[in-house]
Amino acid sequence: MGMQRGIHMTAAIFRRLALPAVVSLLAVPAAAVAQVTPFTQAVAVAASGDEALSTYYRESGYEPLWTDADADDRARREALLTAVSKTDLHGLPAGRYDADRLRSMMGDATDARARGQLEVELSRLFLRFASDISTGILEPEKVVSKIKRTAPENNRVELLRDLSTSRPHAFMDRLSPESLEYKRLVRERLRLIDAVQQGSWGEQVEAARLDEGASGADVVRLRDRLSAMGYLERSPTQTFDASMRQAVERFQADHGLKIDGIVGGKTRDELNTPPEDRLGSILVAMERERWMNRDRGERHVWVNLTDFRAKIIVDGETYFETKSVIGSDMPDRETPEFSDTMDHMVINPYWYVPRSIIVNEYLPDLRRNPYAHGQLDVINSRGQIVNRGRGFSNYSSRTFPFSMRQKPGPQNALGRVKFMFPNTYNIYLHDTPAQSLFEREVRAFSHGCIRLDDPYEFAEALLTLDGVADPMGTFQRHLTSGNNTRLELADPLPVHLVYRTAIAKLDGGVEYRDDIYGRDAQILEALQAEGVELPRAALRVASAAE
Repeated sequence: MGMQRGIHMTAAIFRRLALPAVVSLLAVPAAAVAQVTPFTQAVAVAASGDEALSTYYRESGYEPLWTDADADDRARREALLTAVSKTDLHGLPAGRYDADRLRSMMGDATDARARGQLEVELSRLFLRFASDISTGILEPEKVVSKIKRTAPENNRVELLRDLSTSRPHAFMDRLSPESLEYKRLVRERLRLIDAVQQGSWGEQVEAARLDEGASGADVVRLRDRLSAMGYLERSPTQTFDASMRQAVERFQADHGLKIDGIVGGKTRDELNTPPEDRLGSILVAMERERWMNRDRGERHVWVNLTDFRAKIIVDGETYFETKSVIGSDMPDRETPEFSDTMDHMVINPYWYVPRSIIVNEYLPDLRRNPYAHGQLDVINSRGQIVNRGRGFSNYSSRTFPFSMRQKPGPQNALGRVKFMFPNTYNIYLHDTPAQSLFEREVRAFSHGCIRLDDPYEFAEALLTLDGVADPMGTFQRHLTSGNNTRLELADPLPVHLVYRTAIAKLDGGVEYRDDIYGRDAQILEALQAEGVELPRAALRVASAAE
C-alpha cells in the first residue's frame, strides 16, 4: 500500500507540471535553445559533475527529456515511474533509487531553476536504474575474487539518446536481460514467493529412508511436498506408489542427485529445503545473468561449474554434452569464472606441472629421493632434462630453479587431448586417466582445470562444427601418431565458465545445484547489503558459508 500510495503521489506531482501556468516556463522553443535561461543554467550546473549527462544535454540544446508539459515527456515520466515501481520483480532494491528525495524535489519544482535540477535528477535516476537492471548492482570480482569477469557497461549517452526517440514503456521493458533464462528466473521467483505466501510446501519429510511400497505419515508428507512443488498430481494416496517414485526421480534429476527413486540422505535434505532458501538462489542467478547480458556467441562452450557438466551450445540448444570434473573446494584450487576464446586443441599433450604443485607437492619428495615421481622430467631454463643424480636437497620452494613436465601418453595427467582458450589463469579443458571420478555425484577434485568424461567425442563435435570433412578420422590420425600436435580451430568459439545454482529449464521449471564453493552465499549477502529484501528464512542461504 505504501509503495502504491507513493506512486500515486508522485504521479500527481508530475501532473502539476502540465498546468497552464507552468507550461510557459517549461516549454523552451527550439529556436531559443542556445539562450541561457534559468532552466538551462540549472540543467548545466546539475549535470556538470557527470560527463554523460553534460554531453547529452549539450547535444540536445538543453531540451527537457522529462519535465516538459508535452505528451512525450509525460509518457517518459510515466514509464520511469512504472519501471521503478516494479524493481522488486527483478530482485532490485527499491530504496536504491531515492524516490523520497525525488518526490520532495517534484513538490518543490515550482520555478524553472528547480525544474532544471529535477530534470537532471530524473535522468540520473533513469541511468542508474538502466545500469542496475541490465548489468547488475554488484561488481563481480569485488564480491568474489574468483569471478574473473566484469559486467558489461552501457553507453550512458546512447541510453538517453535512444530513450528520447523510443516508445518509453517498450524501451524500459527492454532494459532487463532479454534471455529466456532471465525471463524464466523471474517467473520462478514469483512462483516461490507464492509458495511462501501460501504456507510454504508443507511439513518436512523426517523418515531416514522412503522407498516404493512404503506408507504412513511420512509418505503423506512426501506426497504433499511433491505436489506443492509441481512434481506430482494431487491425490489421496498414502502409499509410495510408482507415480510417486517417478516424481521423486524427476525431483532428483532437477537437483543433480543420483536418480534411483529412493528418498533418503541428500534427496531428503533437498526436499526439505524451504522455498525461502530457493529464492536466494534465484536472486543470485538473476544478478549473474545481468552480469552476462551480452552476446555469448551463436556457438559457444558453456561449463556450469556447479552442474559438473560441459556443453557445446549451438543457436541456443545443446549440441554436445559431457560430464566434467572441476577444481576442489580448497581456496587455491577452485576453478575461476571467466570467458575467453577456444582457438586450438593439443593432441598428445605434455603436462607442464604448475609451479604451485611442484614446490608444494613434488619438491618435498624430491628432496628425500631425487628419483621420486620418475614419470616426470625435470627441466632447466634451457629446456634440457636435468640429471637427477645430483639431488635436490639444497633447494627450497623459493630457490628451486627447475620446471617439470610429463611426456605424452595414456597416463599423462591431461590424458590424450587438451582444449585451449589461452588465459592468464592457466585453465583449460582436458582428458584424464582418472575415469572413476566421473561416477561421483559431486565432482570437485582437480587443481582448477576442467576434466572431460568424453574428450574424444568433444573434439569430434568441435571439428565437425569447424567444418572438418572427417572429424573423428582426423583426430584419431593425430592421436595414434603419438606426436605432440597442435590443431588449430579455423573458427574459434567463446568459452564461458559459469557458476549457476539455479538453472532455468527449456521446458519450464528450474533445476538447483549446491553452492559448492560458497560463492552464491557471498553474492546474496552483498545483494542484501545493497537493500535487496528476502523473507527472513532465506537468510539461512547466506549463513551457509559461515
